Parts: sequence; C-alpha cells; structure tokens
Amino acid sequence: MSAPSTVVFTDLIGSTVAFESLDNAKSSQVLTHLTRWIRAIFEARGGRVVKTLGGGVLAAFEHTQDAIEAVVEMQRAHQRRLSERPEEEQLALRVGVATGEVENLDGDCYGDAVILASRFCELAGPHEIWCNDAVPAAAGQSKGVMFRHLGSINIRGRAEPCSAFHIDWKEEASSTLMTQQPGMETLIHAKMSDVSRVKIELTWQDQTATFSILELPVQIGRTRQCEFVVNDPRVSRVHARIVWRNGNIFIVDVSSNGTWVNFAGGSAEVQLRRDECVIKGSGEISLGLAFTHENAPMVRFRVSG
Repeated sequence: MSAPSTVVFTDLIGSTVAFESLDNAKSSQVLTHLTRWIRAIFEARGGRVVKTLGGGVLAAFEHTQDAIEAVVEMQRAHQRRLSERPEEEQLALRVGVATGEVENLDGDCYGDAVILASRFCELAGPHEIWCNDAVPAAAGQSKGVMFRHLGSINIRGRAEPCSAFHIDWKEEASSTLMTQQPGMETLIHAKMSDVSRVKIELTWQDQTATFSILELPVQIGRTRQCEFVVNDPRVSRVHARIVWRNGNIFIVDVSSNGTWVNFAGGSAEVQLRRDECVIKGSGEISLGLAFTHENAPMVRFRVSG
C-alpha cells in the first residue's frame, strides 16, 4: 500500500576500519550496540525500523517532524559519545532523509523516497545529514536546526537532478546561517549562477576531467559508478567526494585508508581520515597512501574561476 512517508537511511563510516582494528567478536559487538541504540532513538520518536544493513539502519516515519527530530537527536548524542570511545570505535554517522510516496510490502518499503534517502546517505560526509526539498517543506521548526540548500544534485539512477539540502544540526551552529526554505529557491539559484564559473580540474595519469560546481558532488574512487575513476587497488571503491559548500570546494574523505592533500607552494600536507578540508588553487591528492610512499596513486587538481 502506497502512502507518504519520510524515509531515513543511516550508515556508520569507518566500520571497515573497525573490523580491521578489532577482532570479529568485538567489532560485531560495537556495530550491534550502535544499531540497537539508533533503533531505540527512532522508535521512541515514532519511527518504524524496516531493517538493519551491516552498519546501516533503514527506518520510515509517518511524520517528517518526528524523523528530523530523531536524526538530529541521534547526531547530537553520538557526537557526545565519540569522545568517550577509544579511537578504533569512533565511527562517524552519515544520514540520508527523503519525504515522498512509499510502497509498504511484506515488511519492507520501496519507492522514490527510499532510493533518494539511500543515495543521500551515500553522498553525505561524516556527521552530515542530507535531505530532499520535500523535507524542509514539511518539517516545521526544530530548535537549532537549519536547512542549507546544496543546489541540484545528480543522483545515480535518476534522469533528472534532485534539489538537495544539508541539515545543520549542531547546537552551536551560528544563527547567521540562513534557514533555506523552498520559497527562497529563486534567490538561491541566482546566487548559484553567480559562481557557476568556478570549476575544478582533476587529472590522474592520462585522464583529465573538469567539473563545474553545478556538477558537484563528484565521487572519486575505484568503481565505474564514480564520476572520476582511479583504477588502483590501493584506492577505495568510493574514496573521496568533491563537494561545494558555503562558497568553497571541499574534499571529503570517505575511505578506509585516508586521503592526503598537498597544495602547490604549501609547506605541509593535510591528512584526512573521514574528515574534510577546503581545496583552492592547485595541488595533489594522494589516495590511500601518504605522499612519501613510492608510486602512491595521486590525482592533480586545479580550481579556477
């Protein structure tokens, strides 16, 4: 039976590293504890946990406001918990949320909202929550929560781009950040057109590709589903993302082994491990290995405009 619902996908970034650092019994215990904790938060807010997928959870909510309050409560509580955990257990959460028609069948759920929530979860960085434009329209007001428009995002498996929002959930978030409601989209698109000249060029071996900010996010990795493929066994299937946010281009590491960034003319490289940094000018990105390793897989970048 089809009905409007808000679907939530959560994923634990770093679960592969946890399994490598801990023995199987301990790592399974850590993941099981976290997924049970997430389930309890969702169910307390009226959500129905459809299934767990390794380190991920799929849930559906009848009311969008309940879904937003659940994922924000989860991220805030998890942020506080991280400082109390040993390094190998500090797994970041990323979340995708989508509101739309959902088909419920035999205990599972299907539909465009399910696909969107899953894709947004894949695209989100550590500690991030992404959602479609139907969410802020239906969510109402939550204390300290702001919706920031990310522009039109190309979603794998969909012919048309989707308007995406980032949910700023941190309690110390500046009040100067704009709460982007759908009625402001004309203004947002005007601002996006002002910076559409900004481009990033990526080069690996004899492969070069240029992306405008309207084509971001771009995924870098080993699989053909990535927009920029680096076919090297030391590179994760999806290793890093290039995203546009707050007037800057960021690189977000989502890999198992880390990412290193070296800026032209800079004195020190930046190491990212499930973290992010702004990239400007030109330089090199090393995937999976530090620059000191011989023949490390390196992507050159140049930001223009």
